[in-house]
Amino acid sequence: MNGMTNQHTVTHEVVDEFLGDIAPLAEQIGSAEGLVALSAGAASQKFGRVTDLPSLSRFLRDYQSQILVPLELPAICRAHGHASRYEIRELIELDRQLANEPLLQSFATASQRVGKTQLKRLRQLRDQRLVQRYLRAVQAGEAHAWHTVVYGLILSVYSLPLRQGLLSYAQQTTRGFISSAANRLRLAETECQLLVSEVCSGFPAAANSLLMAAAGPRPLLG
Repeated sequence: MNGMTNQHTVTHEVVDEFLGDIAPLAEQIGSAEGLVALSAGAASQKFGRVTDLPSLSRFLRDYQSQILVPLELPAICRAHGHASRYEIRELIELDRQLANEPLLQSFATASQRVGKTQLKRLRQLRDQRLVQRYLRAVQAGEAHAWHTVVYGLILSVYSLPLRQGLLSYAQQTTRGFISSAANRLRLAETECQLLVSEVCSGFPAAANSLLMAAAGPRPLLG
């Protein structure tokens, strides 16, 4: 019983550590400099300047519709699937594909720094050959360790619920953005809480749709 309790504690500590690293990443992207870089890297899909509460709300919805839901959450889901099926080549290929996404280039360095930090913490899992092979690929420059890929890997390795992992990631990222803007825009705590509730309300449906798509069509009953 103690062994199971310790394992439960360890897995949640790993996820908490990862999500703790996500907050500074979101704050970096949500900073004044980060928003300028994101706007410049977004090609035709420009992100507007954040100058007040309404523009912050618009930014969060743009980020959610252009990056979080179509790119980041699917990357986590696909990485989890590849890791669960021990598809190391597909996992590395997914990592490489993300490098070709224009909207991710603005924070590639920060993303990969978070990913590499977390991946090194998994180095102690000597019996996890997939983790070791992915780590070697990153060290050899064959993969980049995008934080979304590493997060999906973590969820798989520790057998954590994928849906809850997706929701935790989306919520933590959103809170990081709002935290970054709160002091600069002098937002009240109540305004921040209302914005979190408003923006995060659609995450469960987005996660459900993603998981249903990943599961594929169900066979018809005869």
